[in-house]
Amino acid sequence: MKPLDCFDKKNFCPGRRHFLKTAGVAGAGLMGMGITGCAGNKIQMTNIAPPLNSGKTDRITIQALPKGLGDTETIQAVQRVAEAATDFSWLSKGDVVFLKTVANSPNPYPATTSPLAIRGMTLLLLEKGAGKVIVGDKSGVMTVYHEKDDQDGSSREVMKTVGHHDAAIDSGASVHYFEEAGYDEYSGFRTVNSSHWKGELILPNILNSVDHVVLLPRVSRHILAGTTLGLKAAVGWLRDDSRLEMHRDAGSFFEKIAEINDTTVLRQKLRLTLSVATKVLSTKGPDEGYVSEPETGLVFASESLLAHDMAALGWLMWNREFETPEGELSGLNDPYTWIPSTLNRGFVWHIWGTRQWYNSESYDPVTISSVRTDPVICHAANLWGGLPNLEFEDVNGKLPEKIKGYISQKAIT
Repeated sequence: MKPLDCFDKKNFCPGRRHFLKTAGVAGAGLMGMGITGCAGNKIQMTNIAPPLNSGKTDRITIQALPKGLGDTETIQAVQRVAEAATDFSWLSKGDVVFLKTVANSPNPYPATTSPLAIRGMTLLLLEKGAGKVIVGDKSGVMTVYHEKDDQDGSSREVMKTVGHHDAAIDSGASVHYFEEAGYDEYSGFRTVNSSHWKGELILPNILNSVDHVVLLPRVSRHILAGTTLGLKAAVGWLRDDSRLEMHRDAGSFFEKIAEINDTTVLRQKLRLTLSVATKVLSTKGPDEGYVSEPETGLVFASESLLAHDMAALGWLMWNREFETPEGELSGLNDPYTWIPSTLNRGFVWHIWGTRQWYNSESYDPVTISSVRTDPVICHAANLWGGLPNLEFEDVNGKLPEKIKGYISQKAIT
């Protein structure tokens, strides 16, 4: 497929916060401004130890889908995969479930969560006895910026544009947009393990009032983090002051991403992670890039966030290796490999201004070729006792052995 063009964001990210549209322009412009050479910049070396094997086995349920399958069939696949992944013993009649989507930009799936994942999971949860399903997210700061006395953009408008709002309402869920609840409707949450965050992470109060969380990410490359899968989707929980800390104090950028998921509330309430990945944003990301649409797409899920991301990374690597033209994998089309730190510091300047930029740190990109070289997955595994073995359940018996073998190999090398 052709690269996904950036959506016209003029109604979503006005003024100073409308970051440079493409990585090529950004890189050239930031280098021209001298952003790479600030005396206050702290050069950091990324040094995340590859994790040991935990000895555990976690299950991934997968259904292979042919390219071009209809919406109804995809929704049914979501429900079959979810039912195979968990027995829903955690769900009691009347419980409230929050479906966390990825609505970082007003660009359609796979730049954001597939609306079909929302429809399928909402209908299934209500059928299983959930008293209420709430769908929500906050868009990225280039699209929606939220301070106590200042707000640009609207997550509601973004989620209407990408189909999340209608998918929720039409399926019987309600919607919740974090910035609409108010700046003070966030609280501090601590991590289970020691962390690189300066103090508490500021997350929305609604996490205190729901019983369960189901995460619905997508599979994508990311120009700053290398990948954006389930673990990276947790950034959407952060209030924008916590997002500033993550991007500014970037010497531990990868660790901070993983550690959002180690907050006590998410460790206690996350039940299932499910991705519709019939399309993959295989370059650039998170908002635009080359859209890979293989002849065989996947829907997969796991009760283990770590296991989900191990499979998701393998699927991203498959699409990069076999489904993406070689010319799309280098230079300006895939800037993570050479200027993520420059772009991140430019991002800090563009969103939060010169003072925060001056104090921002640099970090080294990590060449991601397998699970044991993905710094976010590795740090999460180090926090949680090591990488599990993966047990695959082929829900409809149509998963090609070469895809299963490839994902399995990327999980252990």
